[in-house]
Parts: sequence; structure tokens; C-alpha cells
Amino acid sequence: MSEIKNRYPKTVDCRGVTVELTLVDNLETDEVSEFSNALPVQDLLFLSRDIREPKVIEAWSQSIAAGNIITVAARLESEIIGTTAVVLEKQSWSAHVGELRILVRPDCRDMGLGRVLIQESFLMGLELGLEKLTVRMTLDQGGAIAVFEEMGFKTEALLKDHVKDSEGNKHDLLMLSHDVKAVQSMMQAYGLDEAF
Repeated sequence: MSEIKNRYPKTVDCRGVTVELTLVDNLETDEVSEFSNALPVQDLLFLSRDIREPKVIEAWSQSIAAGNIITVAARLESEIIGTTAVVLEKQSWSAHVGELRILVRPDCRDMGLGRVLIQESFLMGLELGLEKLTVRMTLDQGGAIAVFEEMGFKTEALLKDHVKDSEGNKHDLLMLSHDVKAVQSMMQAYGLDEAF
């Protein structure tokens, strides 16, 4: 975890726009509400809870404090425009697996921020010693699915009618995964692990 803390804050170039990435240790409810309310409902369906609700934001903050969720916020002029998180289940049979959650505000898409956040969460997974990373999304998130697949994620499951939006419409949920341990072994074999 110390490697992760040492990497932030930092700035990244997203097609000419300077974005600051910070490790979140405490969520500001108003700030997160403003960000989550700017997201289309379709973007939130893959989450197990509705992050527009103050109780859910509070639970998210408690999970960060407990070390069960590692969250990085992307800020532009101090406003959150994206987040990435690695969700850990330390007490479960799947303690070796981390779930990635990436969200980007619609007006800040097509600048490469989603890819940057995916890469950041992947590096966090490596540093946390996770062996497998998973991600869930609805099928209409084609751009995000393509980026994950480019990074080596493979479809693991399609859950039919798994989530229901506020209007009662059902949506399929796609699960992708990546064998991090295999990538880490390859990096070690080529001496690339020291670069990170």
C-alpha cells in the first residue's frame, strides 16, 4: 500500500488537458454527489449500490478507511471528473481477486481519461499483490469494454437481466477478468517489474 500512497498526487496529460490524480482517504459527500449526479444512470447500473445516495457514499468512505476500497479521484480544476477504485474482499474466499470500478463524467470522455484510470487501477492491483482483476459493466458501455479488452481482459460471464434501472428496465451485465499474476510473472521474467 505504501507504493500506492507514494505515487499520488500526480498529474497526467489527457490529450492536452492536465488532470490531477489523488488518492482518496476521505470522501466529501457534496463533491461525490455532484459527480455521481452528473453520470447517466446507465453508467451506475454495474455498481452494487447507487452512489448517488448519501448512505452509500458514507459506506464507501468507511470502506476506504477500512482499506477495503482503494479509490483514486481524477480532478480538473478541483472538480471530480472521474474515479477509479479497486474493491477488495479481504475476508472472503476471493481475497486474491480485486474488482475494478471506473467512472468518467460524460463531458470528460474521449480524452483518454478512462484508459488512464484503468491503467492506474491495474497498477494498484499489481502493487496489492492481487492475482486476478474483474470488472462489471452493462453491454451498452462499448467504449469501455473495448479498452478493457485491449488491455487483456477477457469476457468471463454474461448475466442476463441482472440489473434493473429505476424505470424497471432490465439490463444484462458483462463480467470481464484479467489474470494479473500471469502478467506480473511475465514482467518479472523480462525485468520490467522494477520499472513500476
